[in-house]
Amino acid sequence: MKCIDGKVHRFAHLIVYGCQMNQSDAERMLGQLKTIGYEPTEEMREADLILINTCCVRETAEDRVYGKIGEIKHLKRQNPDLIFGITGCMAQKEGEALIKRAPHIDFVLGTNKVHELTRVVREIEAEHGHVVDVELGETELPDDVPVARSGKLSAWIPIMYGCNNFCTYCIVPYVRGRERSRLPEEIVKEVREAVAAGYEEVTLLGQNVNSYGKDHKQADFADLLKMVDEVPGIRRVRFMTSHPKDLSDKVIAAIRDGEHLCEHIHLPVQYGSNRILKAMNRVYTVEAYKDLVRRIRAAIPDVSLTTDLIVGFPGETDEDFAQMLDFLREIRYDSAYTFIYSKRSGTPAAKMEEQVPEDVKKERLQQLMDVQNEISLEINAKLLGKEVEVMVEGPSKNDASVWSGRTRTNKIVLFAHDGEQPGDFVTVRITHPQTWYSRASVSAEWQ
Repeated sequence: MKCIDGKVHRFAHLIVYGCQMNQSDAERMLGQLKTIGYEPTEEMREADLILINTCCVRETAEDRVYGKIGEIKHLKRQNPDLIFGITGCMAQKEGEALIKRAPHIDFVLGTNKVHELTRVVREIEAEHGHVVDVELGETELPDDVPVARSGKLSAWIPIMYGCNNFCTYCIVPYVRGRERSRLPEEIVKEVREAVAAGYEEVTLLGQNVNSYGKDHKQADFADLLKMVDEVPGIRRVRFMTSHPKDLSDKVIAAIRDGEHLCEHIHLPVQYGSNRILKAMNRVYTVEAYKDLVRRIRAAIPDVSLTTDLIVGFPGETDEDFAQMLDFLREIRYDSAYTFIYSKRSGTPAAKMEEQVPEDVKKERLQQLMDVQNEISLEINAKLLGKEVEVMVEGPSKNDASVWSGRTRTNKIVLFAHDGEQPGDFVTVRITHPQTWYSRASVSAEWQ
């Protein structure tokens, strides 16, 4: 708390772990905090309120949260009036146990309680007691929750919450609840508001966006894509994440025909053998997935395909892993997010026998990344000499004279800065394609 020009200022520091949905939830939390007088700060030590929006998909995420909780304990000792809260998936999973483990936590709010933040903070300010609210229920986040967007160029737009798939390794359905779709008119309204605020790119979010609308039946995901594509002023529309079982030909056609729908589909396969897919409860086969990829590429020849891959799932054999590598070489993803299986208590996979030794997991992960890196480089090499449109994001982390941008296909491009500003759309010519990014020269006037 500071007094500036005779006015008291209170500050909030938000720490966010996990997925894009967590980022979006945090923006709605900050929007609420602003309505009761809190200003954002990057400095944790000057904060009057610290909020950690948590993830529990992997053990490493939980470990980072507990480390940060311990760090904040010292700040709480120095400033007993500091309000400290835990929200998100780990809060939903652990509930009261978090406060029992760390009594300096003032409140714990579950994933469905984002809209209750201001009420809870007011209670803590008045009574300085503990509040725990992790009732999951089946309601969606109200649409009138204010949003304080953290991104300057692209806006996160949640279109649905929860997941019905129950993959055996995943904790998300247990901490996010069942699928609930927002009404299409509310989503389009938020997109219009984002455009009015200066955003030309939006990313539609959901645990499985292809399931959108199955509950209210007012529009399916393809219908929604067309609606958003038609919003005046929008320039790029992205989405994540897709479950292969629900990606329809209608959605593929919508992307093909849409003017502003980006030619990039993140399509998590998780594994490349039918035996492991069945054990994961992914409910599709390798053959069905390959057919889906064939249809996508036939309709959208320039599409960029990315995926998630897990190694070390319980029961994984050398033969399974060999099939995985063969699958990878056949599909040829532009890039892949690769993970070592992480045991999550409360999931069926955690109880499975034949857990894979950690050293074997690490060895297989390295092999997987080596194969994918080789494929990514080969695909990017085909861009040499081609002109592509990028949205300028800003200076690179290592060299302020070199700026980065992103193509419609979600590829990172670096180029020498010559007056461009974040948010500009420029055409560049690829000069040095590499595995994770490409270097380019600006080849046309700003658009």
